[in-house]
Amino acid sequence: MSVSRARRQARDGESGQVTIEFLGMTPVIVATLVVLWQLVLVGYTYTLAGNAADEAVRAATAAERGARDAACRQAGLDKLPGSWEGGAEVQCGGAGGYVTADVRIEVPVLFPGTLSVPFTVHGHAGAVEEEDD
Repeated sequence: MSVSRARRQARDGESGQVTIEFLGMTPVIVATLVVLWQLVLVGYTYTLAGNAADEAVRAATAAERGARDAACRQAGLDKLPGSWEGGAEVQCGGAGGYVTADVRIEVPVLFPGTLSVPFTVHGHAGAVEEEDD
C-alpha cells in the first residue's frame, strides 16, 4: 500500500470527528456561560445593594428627624431597578448622630424579575447626621 493511499484511508475514517466532538462539548460550553452569567448577576446585585444603602443613608441624613425612616426606606428602594425591588428590604436606624441603612436583595436566577436564588446579598452604609447651625 502506498503512503498517500494509507493517509487517505486514515483521513476518511475520521470524517465527522470534529462535528461529534463539538456536539459533545456544546453542553459544557452552555453550562459554563450560564454559570458565568449567574456570577455576573450576583456581582451586580452586590453593587445595587451597596448603592441603595448609600442613597438611603444620604436621604436619611438630609431629612427631618420625624421623616428620616420613611425617607431612608423610600430612597433605598427608588435606586433599585424594578426587577430587584420586589424582594428588597431596607432597614434604617442609628443613634448618637450616626445613621445606618441595611439593604437586603435576593439574587435573581438567570433573568431578573423571574425566580430568585435562596441567597440574599447585604449592603450596609452609615453616615454622620447633618446638623443645622
